[in-house]
Amino acid sequence: MKPLVLRPGEGERFELGPSSAVFRADAEATQGRFALVETTIEPGFPGPKLHVHHDTLDMFFVLEGTLTMQLGDETLDLAAGSFVLVPPGTAHTFSNRTEQPVRLLNMDTPAGLESYLREMAGVMAKDPIDPAAVAEISSRYDIAPAD
Repeated sequence: MKPLVLRPGEGERFELGPSSAVFRADAEATQGRFALVETTIEPGFPGPKLHVHHDTLDMFFVLEGTLTMQLGDETLDLAAGSFVLVPPGTAHTFSNRTEQPVRLLNMDTPAGLESYLREMAGVMAKDPIDPAAVAEISSRYDIAPAD
Protein backbone atom coordinates (compact mmCIF):
# COMPACT_ATOMS: atom_id res chain seq x y z
CA MET A 1 0.00 0.00 0.00
CA LYS A 2 1.30 3.45 -0.84
CA PRO A 3 0.44 6.81 0.74
CA LEU A 4 -2.69 8.53 -0.51
CA VAL A 5 -2.89 12.32 -0.57
CA LEU A 6 -5.99 14.14 -1.81
CA ARG A 7 -6.15 17.89 -1.93
CA PRO A 8 -9.34 19.97 -1.70
CA GLY A 9 -11.69 19.12 -4.54
CA GLU A 10 -9.96 15.82 -5.35
CA GLY A 11 -11.50 12.36 -5.10
CA GLU A 12 -13.93 10.25 -7.08
CA ARG A 13 -17.32 12.02 -7.09
CA PHE A 14 -20.78 10.48 -7.50
CA GLU A 15 -24.21 12.04 -7.68
CA LEU A 16 -26.79 10.14 -5.65
CA GLY A 17 -30.04 11.76 -6.70
CA PRO A 18 -29.91 15.26 -5.23
CA SER A 19 -27.12 14.24 -2.83
CA SER A 20 -23.46 13.55 -3.59
CA ALA A 21 -20.48 11.56 -2.38
CA VAL A 22 -16.73 12.03 -2.78
CA PHE A 23 -14.56 9.00 -2.11
CA ARG A 24 -11.52 10.00 -0.08
CA ALA A 25 -10.25 6.44 0.53
CA ASP A 26 -11.66 3.23 -0.90
CA ALA A 27 -10.97 -0.50 -0.79
CA GLU A 28 -8.36 -0.25 -3.55
CA ALA A 29 -6.37 2.43 -1.71
CA THR A 30 -6.58 0.69 1.69
CA GLN A 31 -6.33 -2.97 0.67
CA GLY A 32 -9.93 -3.40 1.76
CA ARG A 33 -9.33 -2.25 5.33
CA PHE A 34 -11.18 1.07 5.40
CA ALA A 35 -13.31 3.48 3.38
CA LEU A 36 -13.85 7.20 3.86
CA VAL A 37 -16.61 8.98 1.96
CA GLU A 38 -17.47 12.66 2.25
CA THR A 39 -21.21 12.92 1.70
CA THR A 40 -23.52 15.88 1.19
CA ILE A 41 -27.17 15.09 1.92
CA GLU A 42 -29.68 17.52 0.53
CA PRO A 43 -32.59 18.93 2.57
CA GLY A 44 -35.54 16.58 2.96
CA PHE A 45 -33.59 13.40 2.12
CA PRO A 46 -35.70 10.60 3.68
CA GLY A 47 -32.77 8.20 3.97
CA PRO A 48 -32.42 4.51 3.26
CA LYS A 49 -34.72 1.96 4.84
CA LEU A 50 -33.83 0.78 8.34
CA HIS A 51 -31.04 -1.76 7.83
CA VAL A 52 -28.18 -3.67 9.44
CA HIS A 53 -24.65 -4.61 8.47
CA HIS A 54 -23.51 -8.02 9.68
CA ASP A 55 -19.77 -7.38 9.30
CA THR A 56 -19.30 -3.67 8.67
CA LEU A 57 -18.54 -1.10 11.35
CA ASP A 58 -20.33 2.03 10.04
CA MET A 59 -19.31 5.46 11.37
CA PHE A 60 -20.62 8.97 10.80
CA PHE A 61 -19.00 12.31 11.66
CA VAL A 62 -21.20 15.35 11.02
CA LEU A 63 -19.25 18.28 9.53
CA GLU A 64 -22.12 20.70 8.78
CA GLY A 65 -25.86 20.73 9.40
CA THR A 66 -27.99 18.37 11.48
CA LEU A 67 -28.14 14.68 10.62
CA THR A 68 -31.04 12.61 11.93
CA MET A 69 -29.96 9.07 12.90
CA GLN A 70 -32.23 6.24 13.91
CA LEU A 71 -30.46 3.62 16.01
CA GLY A 72 -32.89 0.82 16.79
CA ASP A 73 -35.92 2.54 18.34
CA GLU A 74 -34.03 5.74 19.22
CA THR A 75 -33.99 8.79 16.91
CA LEU A 76 -31.29 11.43 17.41
CA ASP A 77 -30.70 14.83 15.82
CA LEU A 78 -26.93 15.22 15.54
CA ALA A 79 -25.36 18.66 15.08
CA ALA A 80 -21.97 19.39 13.50
CA GLY A 81 -19.19 17.80 15.54
CA SER A 82 -21.28 14.73 16.44
CA PHE A 83 -19.92 11.22 15.89
CA VAL A 84 -21.81 7.92 15.71
CA LEU A 85 -20.31 4.44 15.62
CA VAL A 86 -22.82 1.81 14.50
CA PRO A 87 -21.66 -1.70 15.44
CA PRO A 88 -22.49 -4.66 13.20
CA GLY A 89 -26.00 -5.97 13.83
CA THR A 90 -27.42 -2.58 14.90
CA ALA A 91 -30.51 -1.48 12.99
CA HIS A 92 -29.98 2.06 11.72
CA THR A 93 -30.77 4.66 9.12
CA PHE A 94 -30.14 8.36 8.60
CA SER A 95 -31.93 11.30 7.02
CA ASN A 96 -31.90 15.06 6.65
CA ARG A 97 -35.13 16.48 8.08
CA THR A 98 -33.89 20.07 7.87
CA GLU A 99 -33.95 22.81 5.24
CA GLN A 100 -30.12 22.91 5.05
CA PRO A 101 -27.69 20.41 3.47
CA VAL A 102 -25.84 18.04 5.80
CA ARG A 103 -22.18 17.32 5.11
CA LEU A 104 -20.61 14.34 6.83
CA LEU A 105 -17.79 11.85 6.75
CA ASN A 106 -18.90 8.21 6.51
CA MET A 107 -16.21 5.74 7.52
CA ASP A 108 -16.51 1.99 7.13
CA THR A 109 -14.34 -0.93 8.09
CA PRO A 110 -13.81 -3.15 6.32
CA ALA A 111 -14.17 -1.21 3.07
CA GLY A 112 -16.90 -2.15 0.62
CA LEU A 113 -19.89 0.13 1.11
CA GLU A 114 -18.28 2.69 -1.20
CA SER A 115 -18.72 0.14 -4.03
CA TYR A 116 -22.40 -0.02 -3.11
CA LEU A 117 -22.59 3.76 -3.62
CA ARG A 118 -20.93 3.44 -7.03
CA GLU A 119 -23.64 1.03 -8.14
CA MET A 120 -26.44 3.00 -6.51
CA ALA A 121 -25.42 6.13 -8.42
CA GLY A 122 -26.52 4.40 -11.62
CA VAL A 123 -29.81 3.22 -10.13
CA MET A 124 -30.63 6.61 -8.63
CA ALA A 125 -30.04 8.33 -11.96
CA LYS A 126 -33.11 6.53 -13.34
CA ASP A 127 -36.68 7.70 -12.86
CA PRO A 128 -38.41 5.93 -11.28
CA ILE A 129 -35.90 4.15 -9.07
CA ASP A 130 -36.29 0.36 -9.33
CA PRO A 131 -36.77 -1.07 -5.79
CA ALA A 132 -35.81 -4.56 -6.98
CA ALA A 133 -32.47 -3.23 -8.27
CA VAL A 134 -31.85 -1.46 -4.95
CA ALA A 135 -32.59 -4.67 -3.00
CA GLU A 136 -30.34 -6.77 -5.24
CA ILE A 137 -27.41 -4.36 -4.97
CA SER A 138 -27.87 -4.01 -1.21
CA SER A 139 -27.79 -7.78 -0.73
CA ARG A 140 -24.27 -7.90 -2.22
CA TYR A 141 -22.81 -5.27 0.11
CA ASP A 142 -23.57 -6.36 3.69
CA ILE A 143 -26.81 -4.37 3.78
CA ALA A 144 -29.80 -6.31 5.06
CA PRO A 145 -33.28 -5.15 6.00
CA ALA A 146 -33.72 -4.73 9.77
CA ASP A 147 -35.94 -7.38 11.29
